[in-house]
Amino acid sequence: MTEDVNKPGYEIPPELSNTVKITTLDRIYNWGRRYSAWPMMFGLACCAIEMIATAASRFDFSRFGMEIMRPSPRQADMMLVSGTVTKKMIPQIVRLYNQMPEPKYVVSMGACASGGGPFKEGYNVVSGIDKFLPVDVYIPGCPPTPQALLHGLITLQEMIDNQSIKNVRWYQKGDLEEIPVPVLGPDLMDPRDFPKIKELSLMKTEEPVEPVAEEA
Repeated sequence: MTEDVNKPGYEIPPELSNTVKITTLDRIYNWGRRYSAWPMMFGLACCAIEMIATAASRFDFSRFGMEIMRPSPRQADMMLVSGTVTKKMIPQIVRLYNQMPEPKYVVSMGACASGGGPFKEGYNVVSGIDKFLPVDVYIPGCPPTPQALLHGLITLQEMIDNQSIKNVRWYQKGDLEEIPVPVLGPDLMDPRDFPKIKELSLMKTEEPVEPVAEEA
């Protein structure tokens, strides 16, 4: 364990400095999680090529403990959304996110995943993955370079360092609610919007219809 784990303010005798470390539970808990954030192995578009390059030997994000990309959501800690999110794909992405165990994180890689990119407001593209999933880190670029992805992953590690067991959602009382899987029909519909859609449809049906004057 490195020296930065030691909590300042406590003096350790020199003869015990190599065997005894004093720290907080939050510090040791976060220290272990930041170096074991296993990404989920999937890609959506050209950003995935940069993600693959980051995992290769030239950049090698295994230095940060993230080299094990898992094909199963039940063994992954981080969802790295790399590429264009289409309306046909978002139900599968949300379903995979719900299958990931806590603690879990979402990294939005590239302009398409963060806001739609050049396809924003397109008929088949979601204008940002954050409309459906809670995003922890955004990485700009089209596509981002491997260096930008590494910076985003380091930013995620810094965020993990500042978390406390008292405040994180997976240690709160009560069950964590799953995110409703969007329904793809004539258009993409979020089940959380169903009450509002129903209310608007009832308002339209209750509007009085003006009689049409007959021609003489």
